[in-house]
Amino acid sequence: MHGEYKVPGGKLVVADVELDQGKFGSVTVSGDFFLEPDDALARINQALTGLPEDTSVDRMSAVITAAVGDAQLIGFTPDAVAIAVRRAVGRATGWHDHVFDLIHGEAETPPMQMALDQVLAEEVAAGHRAPTLRIWEWERPSVVIGSFQSLRNEVDLEAAGTHGVTVVRRISGGGAMFIEPGNTITYSLYVPASLVEGLSFERSYAFLDDWVIGALRGVGIDASYVPLNDIASPAGKIGGAAQKRLAAGSVLHHVTMAYDIDADKMLQVLRIGREKLSDKGTKSANKRVDPLRSQTGRPRAEIIEAFKEHFRSRYATRDGAITAGERDRAERLVKEKFGTTEWLHRVP
Repeated sequence: MHGEYKVPGGKLVVADVELDQGKFGSVTVSGDFFLEPDDALARINQALTGLPEDTSVDRMSAVITAAVGDAQLIGFTPDAVAIAVRRAVGRATGWHDHVFDLIHGEAETPPMQMALDQVLAEEVAAGHRAPTLRIWEWERPSVVIGSFQSLRNEVDLEAAGTHGVTVVRRISGGGAMFIEPGNTITYSLYVPASLVEGLSFERSYAFLDDWVIGALRGVGIDASYVPLNDIASPAGKIGGAAQKRLAAGSVLHHVTMAYDIDADKMLQVLRIGREKLSDKGTKSANKRVDPLRSQTGRPRAEIIEAFKEHFRSRYATRDGAITAGERDRAERLVKEKFGTTEWLHRVP
């Protein structure tokens, strides 16, 4: 069995594993990493051989750490080796095993955005849709709260009404997002669970965000991933991710990044806005949250095109669209779920 794991920002780790009566009969680790001294590789292979095939990533990582002692692992970690082994014995796929649909359509209402996320993730799980990258356009200002957040604790509904801000709740966890059309960049990845086989929630954030880190660097931002779910530069936070794993077999991973947001308005609408702004590199003089605009000097549309081209350069893609059937299902979900008071107030 063969498994691979590309360390975000690092090297490729490959594991070839033979099973023997529910255990690792032999393990061969390879890759383009650096390791000193050389014999540490043999120690890794030997330490893993004989472990039960269902050994967790954390347990394997501890075994590898003990085996290598003070050896220097450059470009990879014990975790990376363990993930590659776990992917070998699971049903893992890699980025290059798929052709991705790329959708960048017209602006949608906030409830429709929420519904499309659920529908497209379910379609990937059912095998009816290829893995997909969807870049959103917003039809109106919105606040999107996490599935488990308290509405009254997060949002000043009176201020939201005054500013014409629609409040919706998504199916993933995480924190509130303040959206203004043309002033944020939001995208969703809908991928089969096999792509994150062997990865915990925490590890999969970095794995699924790796491409956009490269895209940001391509437009001149020294971007990096900050656990658990933030994308940042030396100037502060750029955006945040949220994720939902569907039991049917797919992963919804979505990210919102600030292009140029009215921070004063956000502070009025979000009850904990001041605390949220503390790590966003806000410039108090003009009351904007503008990391993408100020750090690139580029129009939003140009940045989005650069993102799309970067994704195409890394993975096999084709232009895609939301089907009529998917839109019909999403419209029903708006009426039955995402546009209802019951869903919005599910955590009062």
